[in-house]
Amino acid sequence: MFVFERVRYRGILDIPDLQIPEGKITTFVGPSGSGKTTILRLLNKMISPTSGRILYQDQVLESIDSVTHRRSVIMLPQNPLPFPGTVRDNLNLGFRMQHRPDAPDQELTDLLPRLSLGKKLDDPVDRLSGGEMQRLALGRVLLLDAPVYLLDEPSSALDESTEDLIFQILSRFAREKQKTLIMVTHSSQVAQTYSDRIIRVTDEGRVQPEKEGVGHE
Repeated sequence: MFVFERVRYRGILDIPDLQIPEGKITTFVGPSGSGKTTILRLLNKMISPTSGRILYQDQVLESIDSVTHRRSVIMLPQNPLPFPGTVRDNLNLGFRMQHRPDAPDQELTDLLPRLSLGKKLDDPVDRLSGGEMQRLALGRVLLLDAPVYLLDEPSSALDESTEDLIFQILSRFAREKQKTLIMVTHSSQVAQTYSDRIIRVTDEGRVQPEKEGVGHE
């Protein structure tokens, strides 16, 4: 799906060759500051390589319209900011930004317990904790039903039990809907348990040989 060819970025990353498969969960692990989030930003076209090129579905990424690309390759940042309004407003935000109709209330109501959110659609988001806001943001992007998701530390504000629940949801979502998930996580245990492929990024911004995770078969 994605292919890196001699990609460098500002002395942060040096990736001579890397392939990220379609329909799998690929997880980047490594120390803070190694460039893991930078890889996601490159894949989302938020930034461009200093040299080399990235292919997406056999097309040079630089040749693809950024708006079109980001509708099919959606990124969830590590610390998503809440938007003013209600839980309903935040869940529908992605649809509204893409000029699509809001999701039916019943679909949103059914989603909340799956995210371990004991909230109502009319609840204001300024009453949510950091962990609740992170789960709400995750629900918002999953509703968009894109082929590819880039998730930067999707469980960083969650406790261990909720973290496991969220990754079970993500794993099931990827398997049942044949989605491609590309994640960054600080947790080696999460990576080993839920990933099809694990890629370690070194302090020098290089990727080490890929390791097979347990995956979601």
